[in-house]
Parts: sequence; C-alpha cells; structure tokens
Amino acid sequence: MDKPKRKLRQRLGDKYRLIIYNDNTFEEVGYLRLKGFNLLWIMGAIGSVLVVLTVLLIAYTSVRELLPDYPSGKLHKIVVLNALKLDSLQHEIEIRDKYFANINNIISGKNTENNTNNNQDSLRTKNIKFTKSYRDSLFRKQIEQEEQFNLTFGVQQKQQSSVNLSQIHFFTPLRGVVTNSFNPAINHYGTDIVAGPNEVIKAVLDGTVILASWTLETGYILEIQHENNLISIYKHNAEVFKKVGSHVTAGEAIAIVGNSGELTTGPHLHFELWYNGSPINPEDYIVF
Repeated sequence: MDKPKRKLRQRLGDKYRLIIYNDNTFEEVGYLRLKGFNLLWIMGAIGSVLVVLTVLLIAYTSVRELLPDYPSGKLHKIVVLNALKLDSLQHEIEIRDKYFANINNIISGKNTENNTNNNQDSLRTKNIKFTKSYRDSLFRKQIEQEEQFNLTFGVQQKQQSSVNLSQIHFFTPLRGVVTNSFNPAINHYGTDIVAGPNEVIKAVLDGTVILASWTLETGYILEIQHENNLISIYKHNAEVFKKVGSHVTAGEAIAIVGNSGELTTGPHLHFELWYNGSPINPEDYIVF
C-alpha cells in the first residue's frame, strides 16, 4: 500500500542516525545522530563559511589577479604613476603657456604676468596671515648675526673668460651632515645635506632666479643664475620663497628643506653647482 505523503516540515523533524562500521569486521565504530533541521543548519553554516573564505581570498590575496578583466598590481602601479606624470606635465604646460604669454606681452608692450605658480598654489597661500612672535624675533636676530660678516661679490668687476673659483666666497646654503657626495660616475651631480626640520636654505651668491618649479622626481626645485657662468640648483624643497626673475643676494633665505619628489629617501637638500655648463663638486668650495 502507498504510504501517505508527509509534509516537508514533518520530514525535517525526523531523527536520523549516521553509523560508521569497520569494513572488515562490521564492528560499529561510531555514529552521529541528527535531526533534519540540524542537518540543514550545519550545511548552511558550512556554505556561509566557504563564501566568506572565498571573498577574503579574492579581496586580500593575489588570487584576484587571476579573475578575468581584473587589473594586476603592476598595471595599477603604472596607472597611478602615469596619473602623477600627467598632473606634472599639465603643470609644466601651464607654466610654458604663461611664459609664451609674457613674451607676447613684452613684444606688444603690455604688462607681463608676474605669477608663475598655478591657481591652486595662489589659493593655498592667499589666506595665510603672518604674525610676529618672540621666536620669530630670536630667529631673525640669529640670521642677522650670521650675515653680519658675510663677504659677497655683490659689486664685482666685469665678467672674465676665466675665473678662479677658489677666490669666490660661497655662502653655505645649509649646514648639516653630508650623506651623499658628488659622484658623476653614477649621475649624482650634487651633494646631499641632511639638516633639522624646517631649516632655511640660503642662496650661495648674488643672482637671479631662472627656475622655480615642481617636478615629479625632484619636487620643488629652484635654480639661480650667478655671474661668471655659475648656476646653483636646490632640489627636494618643502617650499620655495622666490619666483622666476627674482633677484637674490648671498645668504638670503630662498626655500625650506623638505622631502618632495620621488627620488628622495628623507628630508634633505640636494645641492648642485654648475660652472660653464659642467657640474663641479660643491664640497671643493663650500664647507657644509
């Protein structure tokens, strides 16, 4: 006779026993007694754990790179690097456009644009308010004492074809510890000096700023043209105080030591000195 059909709820309420026998002796080794509801709950818990483990494995391991259309870690790094380069290139293009606009204004007899920084830098420094403090007065007094006996070539004779650099007094741009010296063999054309945080960088000689910009590799950079075909370069600054065309005197504050740019391992100044288009060792003429 056909058994009457039972509802699913009634069948899940039945008790089941899973018995394990020894295949050789048919001896009962153990058993597991479960209800239909308990079995359903255990299967649901095991499924949830498997789903969570799968999600964690994909989210926090390199297994996700095996999924189709998922970018690899190397590709993600390239995308970020290209975005930074694009931002730097856009900044350089804006500076170039302003440079050409100034030349056009000079030819047309119009006023030139003095601002070489982008609008974001202008907005960032627009609302800065400077207040005089006791520490500021002490710092100013210290700088004045250091510059009291500064001998510079502010008034020099006409430029000669050959100059003895050892007779020129270079003002020390930053006093600190030299961590990496001049070495053209590895394309290191300057000297790295480490100093305390927020130390002021000073111009080595009188001159005119020919470059005040930011690059991806060297961060905020400043270049000054001096007499006798000398150029001094200051890289990885946290902030620069001068703009292109500004005249500076030896010992004048021009920047703050920093850690900007990709090619840096910590706060320091990368200082270069060029003479007649060739780099020279700054440590031969300056005591840091």
